[in-house]
Amino acid sequence: MKALFLPAIVVACLLSFSASAADKTSPTIEDLWEIIQKQQAEIDALKSQQQDTAKQAADADEKAEAAVVAIEESGSATSAKASWADKTTIGGYGELHYNNFDNDDIDDEIDFHRFVLFFGHEFTDRLRLISEFELEHALSGDGKNGEIELEQAYIEYDIFDNLQTKGGLFLMPVGILNETHEPVTFYGVERNDVENIIIPATWWEAGAGLNGYYENGISWDLALTSGLAIPTSEDNAFRIRSGRQKVSEAIANDLAYTGRLKYTGIQGLELAGTLNYQSDASQKSGDGLDDGLLFETHAIYQTGPFQLRALYAGWDFDGDAVKAAGEDRQSGWYIEPSIRPWQSLGFYARYEDLDGARTRDKFKQWEIGANYWPYEDVVLKVDYRDRNVDTVDVAAKSVDFSAFDLGIGYQF
Repeated sequence: MKALFLPAIVVACLLSFSASAADKTSPTIEDLWEIIQKQQAEIDALKSQQQDTAKQAADADEKAEAAVVAIEESGSATSAKASWADKTTIGGYGELHYNNFDNDDIDDEIDFHRFVLFFGHEFTDRLRLISEFELEHALSGDGKNGEIELEQAYIEYDIFDNLQTKGGLFLMPVGILNETHEPVTFYGVERNDVENIIIPATWWEAGAGLNGYYENGISWDLALTSGLAIPTSEDNAFRIRSGRQKVSEAIANDLAYTGRLKYTGIQGLELAGTLNYQSDASQKSGDGLDDGLLFETHAIYQTGPFQLRALYAGWDFDGDAVKAAGEDRQSGWYIEPSIRPWQSLGFYARYEDLDGARTRDKFKQWEIGANYWPYEDVVLKVDYRDRNVDTVDVAAKSVDFSAFDLGIGYQF
């Protein structure tokens, strides 16, 4: 009996203790509600914080993406600009002349003869633009001496590595100076008169051309272009240079055809010949000046410091009026030996014989001078000319003269 009573007392004590403990720790409804409110507040705070963090992350991602796009666009634009710049060429040349004459009928003169800018652009490895913009005599406009001229503007395409075609406004493939006339490339303050009066440089037309070249040094050019419009009356009658239309609303009733053959297969040697046919040299029918044919040939030979240039150019015109005036044949030639003992200094002499359309364009002239290159693309020039006109024409001031000339030129 005693054994059973003790466990019962122990169990009763434990139950009593548990009940007492439960009474002390169990929360009331108010306590539970307060706990729930606190937990809900904490949950709301966590949700708000999470939303803020997500928004900040999204904003950061958006800014990062915008920065990447900006960098890519900037890089693309920079790349495009760099690519455009790499494929575009800008250059030019210019020359200032001073002419002092010993003839009182001719005024001494100082003239910034030419200011030229060149722009080229490669669209692809085979397709390119070549253009040249020129201001002559420093000032242009009504009553001014100068002109603003577009001397070249054509598209050139490489059909093959040794065959090219072009279309637009381009220099005619004739003579020595017409295509290469930067002042650092030739002797004399003024360009030679044969390639001014007879050829007449600088001479450009509009049309299409084709040229090819071979490893043996042979090259050729063909061109179909606008033609000359040589006047048939007044002081400039039958004067070739006055027939240049310069592709300014040029009359194109009759076209011109040009072919050139050149050989440079021997080092230091250039031989070339050009034929140019004008189907109507005046662009007018029935005026007494019909078709015309130009034949030009030249040779350049250089060995060491010595160089020799020689050129002949002559026209043969058909028509009653030009024959009656005795101007159906116009021609000229020159020979020019030179020596350049130092890279910076060269000397030359030139003899010219011309038979042009006007009285003052029929003369013989001696010339000597020197070029000094302080830098390969800058030149200082000095020369002395002595001209003897075949027939004196005082009214036209076409009398003999001697002249002392100074010049400065550059290219870049």
